[in-house]
Amino acid sequence: MVKIGDIELPDFPLLLAPMEDVSDPPFRALCKENGADVVYTEFISSEGLIRDAAKSTMKLDIYEKERPVGIQIFGAVLESMLRSVEIVEASGPDIIDINFGCPVKKVVSKGAGAGILKNIDLMVSLTEAMVKHTKLPITVKTRLGWDHDSIKIVEVAERLQDVGIKAISIHGRTRSQLYKGDADWKPIAEVKNNPRMHIPVFGNGDVTTPEDAMRMRDEYGLDGCMIGRASIGNPWFFDEVKHFFETGTHRKKPNMEERVEAARRHLQMSLDWKGEKLGVFETRRHYTNYFKGIKNFKEYRTRMVTTDDSAGVFKVLDEVADKFAGYQFD
Repeated sequence: MVKIGDIELPDFPLLLAPMEDVSDPPFRALCKENGADVVYTEFISSEGLIRDAAKSTMKLDIYEKERPVGIQIFGAVLESMLRSVEIVEASGPDIIDINFGCPVKKVVSKGAGAGILKNIDLMVSLTEAMVKHTKLPITVKTRLGWDHDSIKIVEVAERLQDVGIKAISIHGRTRSQLYKGDADWKPIAEVKNNPRMHIPVFGNGDVTTPEDAMRMRDEYGLDGCMIGRASIGNPWFFDEVKHFFETGTHRKKPNMEERVEAARRHLQMSLDWKGEKLGVFETRRHYTNYFKGIKNFKEYRTRMVTTDDSAGVFKVLDEVADKFAGYQFD
């Protein structure tokens, strides 16, 4: 059994990564239904929270069926981060996660996200203050380091553990790599194999198949796997991994009826949560993966991602269900 604080999880839990404009309540609900053991929100700006910015506060919404759910925040100013902890705690999550890994320039330039990897002492002191400021378990998501020459992730993870975090998720790239090149899981395994480490160490980066997840578990010995891009438009990925672990075989791919139904539910939940305009717009990125690999599908995909009203998108989904009924997926 793996534990984050007092939260009990199965052996080698699968976590939905926090992804901007992706890991919202509708998508998290679908992933949870399909095997995700822990789900995290999109990252939320601490400065946005304390200013009561609508976009930031909206991200605090969680469903009971998502639990255990973690809310992730980012920032580099102590007062703002402590105040944001109070705001987040009031919304009732199970976990508070600190983002020390986002490589995006507008975040890094403010010393937040992966930008704090240039100042490990600040990273540790900020974390310690946040741990002391809440009764909820604090976890951290970070990267290997700022660049290849500054990788000190074993030391960093140990110091963060010593100030009280309950788990750490590590993306196997440096900030300088962004999302280029291959993720390197060896330094993550070194963190796990550090005899002083006793909190869960989760791997992240380039888990795109069930075999990848099995390697992370069996070859690298990590405690769990945080899944990001492989789940976009593919909430079934979590179940696929678990099925592979249990049977050694690949789960049958969702049929067309299941894909259309998931896309419909996803869109409807997004409309209910975000309203018409954002509900339509922010669901678009998932359609390509929902219907990936289907021959002669370009026309329908184009209409899905260019239609501005939900009625039009539902109409296209009805046409897809009719035209591609019985489609055989490899």
